[in-house]
Amino acid sequence: MSYRNRYCIAGANGAITLSIPLQQGRSQRLSLKEVLIANKDDWQTQHWRTITSAYRRTPYFEHYEHSLQALFEQPFHQLTDFNFATIRWLNQQLKANFTERITETFQKEYEHAGFDIRQKQKPSVEQKPGADYPKYYQLFEDRIGFQANLSILDLLFAEGPYAAQWVKKNAALLML
Repeated sequence: MSYRNRYCIAGANGAITLSIPLQQGRSQRLSLKEVLIANKDDWQTQHWRTITSAYRRTPYFEHYEHSLQALFEQPFHQLTDFNFATIRWLNQQLKANFTERITETFQKEYEHAGFDIRQKQKPSVEQKPGADYPKYYQLFEDRIGFQANLSILDLLFAEGPYAAQWVKKNAALLML
């Protein structure tokens, strides 16, 4: 179970989990760079339709729509290719100017482990936000309450250019 091939977005009735189908299923024991996407199900079209349906009425969806849609129209065969394309897209949208680094071997610990949250994020355990979890505008909050631990798409479509400032301001709280 991993976050590497899934993400959650907010729907009118609660969180919606979108999973990228993998060849050989989810229990494969391969290096991440060897994991292949099962493209026979046209998952990209399904994901894009779900994202559009959920976020069309958010304040900034139209601002990001065309560039994000391009990611869902581009073919990807390896999961890492899709993941890095989305990271690069997000870097551009947030104007974060971070540099991604790829390791060739597994590292149990990092020298600068400030943002190493691998042990804090468990996909099999539902994450409940505490009272101090930083909030932002959400389209369906009045109906279903604030939904924490969603894809950054939720924040980006709701807050637009302010999303980068929100992340910087709340980074310490989000790492708890």
